[in-house]
Amino acid sequence: MQSTKPHFALLATPGMGHLIPFLELANRLVTHLTAKVTVFVVSGDHASISNSKLLKSPHPDLLDVVLLPPVDISNLPSDASVTLKVVVMMLESLPFVRSEIANMEFRPTALVVDMFGTDALGIADEFNMLKFTFIASNAWFFSVILYSSFIDRKEITEEHMKNHKPLKIPGCKSVEFQDTLEVFEMDPNDPLFEPYFELGVRMASTDGILVNSWDELEPITLKALKEDKKVPIYPIGPIVRPIDQQPGLGHDRVLNWLDKQPNGSVIYVSFGSGGTLSAQHVIELAWGLDHSQQRFVWVVRPPTENDASGSFFTAGNGSDGTPDYVPDGFFTRTQDRGLVVPMWAPQVEVLSHPSIGGFLTHGGWNSVMESIVNGVPMIAWPLYAEQKMNAAMLTEEIGASIRAKAAEVVGREEIESMVRRILVDKEGEPIRNRVKELKNSATKALSKGGCSSNSLSQVGEICIQHLKTKAYGA
Repeated sequence: MQSTKPHFALLATPGMGHLIPFLELANRLVTHLTAKVTVFVVSGDHASISNSKLLKSPHPDLLDVVLLPPVDISNLPSDASVTLKVVVMMLESLPFVRSEIANMEFRPTALVVDMFGTDALGIADEFNMLKFTFIASNAWFFSVILYSSFIDRKEITEEHMKNHKPLKIPGCKSVEFQDTLEVFEMDPNDPLFEPYFELGVRMASTDGILVNSWDELEPITLKALKEDKKVPIYPIGPIVRPIDQQPGLGHDRVLNWLDKQPNGSVIYVSFGSGGTLSAQHVIELAWGLDHSQQRFVWVVRPPTENDASGSFFTAGNGSDGTPDYVPDGFFTRTQDRGLVVPMWAPQVEVLSHPSIGGFLTHGGWNSVMESIVNGVPMIAWPLYAEQKMNAAMLTEEIGASIRAKAAEVVGREEIESMVRRILVDKEGEPIRNRVKELKNSATKALSKGGCSSNSLSQVGEICIQHLKTKAYGA
């Protein structure tokens, strides 16, 4: 007997930046639609993820998290890009996904993939499932992927890539070359270049796009995408990880320190789960924080370099315990107003703390959403992926951040100025007020009758209708 509740299968791409929004989407589908959800997790490193709290289902009756068998990518070249590794891992995982679905008593109503999982859409066709693409980033980013498949290729390769002209997206903000996606800085002979232009066509063939955004955040872009009608658009954001109700040991030191600081007085500095800076940038950032005379929490990682000097900065500590990759004496000079946290901090809990007044971030969309829902203004310092586009949108269109100037090195004077502007200077007041408005807008979007709540309900209705159609054998 076929179940009357929708069953969603979600295929999560490797990497915490991909896995976390997929797991939160799963939670949202369970709590909002009372749907059954199975999340397939692709990983090349079971040792690091198998015991993670993330994989423990908060809704055991309705949400299953399935860690697929590990895939071997050792045959790839040692210098293979992260993107190539992810693409190969997803392809190698497809037989496991097909097998898992084939063996289910109640097979899924719908398959949800992201841009790296579109090769799995054929499995949905095979088992008569609905197909959705989840864009864990914003609608503007999706519009570039979509229209890249449909506009004249010369507009991209000649006008944008070669002549650095803005990439015009119908009805949306154009993409300046300085903010462009990494694929448009690629050698056209790269094996990943041509497949990129198939993504938009594949996504347009699905039953809809779930976007981690909402109508008031991107009104112009979402309106253009909906009116174009290439594919149904369902803005369901913001999708963010909730505050951990059972914090681990690493939480206590940071949160206890924040408890002692005045409201809105601390800048939180973190470059995400995968972001690292060069040695020179780490030094400039340290001096900028020092000279700003503002309170800070800095999640610091050893720098990475493309030359032999990188290893030099990983050895030993300075006279006061300061790591060699930040200026000697930094801890002593800043101990009364700063906290340096190695490698990782509980970001959601930090950003929700009342003492946080600003966030210096790489601008990954997960971090952006976490900042906005907590009303925290940002300094955008993009590093990779679509982060330059995010920074442009946050600064020029949304008004929720200031942006580090695009330069080989962001200097200490600029860092000092940005930190002061976002936390205390009168010049930053419009940004601080704007983010408070967006926080309220996000809450409204997710509330009953809000735009994102309604969008997700529409997805649920489509799945129920599909179930009924299958039940009647139509």
